[in-house]
Amino acid sequence: MTMAILKKKDIRKMNESEIRKNLNEFMLELAKERANMAIGATVTSPGRIRELRRTIARIKTIKREKVGKK
Repeated sequence: MTMAILKKKDIRKMNESEIRKNLNEFMLELAKERANMAIGATVTSPGRIRELRRTIARIKTIKREKVGKK
């Protein structure tokens, strides 16, 4: 299952539980991609790992900003 990469404005519209759910799903997908790479399986999309890492960082940053505003 490949999730769509989220944009900043989409993440900002989410509530805390949605952000947490998406973050967990992206981290799980990243772990699967890295595991496939480690065992030598063919990588379907080489840029996917980079996109996942950036999206995870984007989610964590926005999550931290929201916590700071309260």
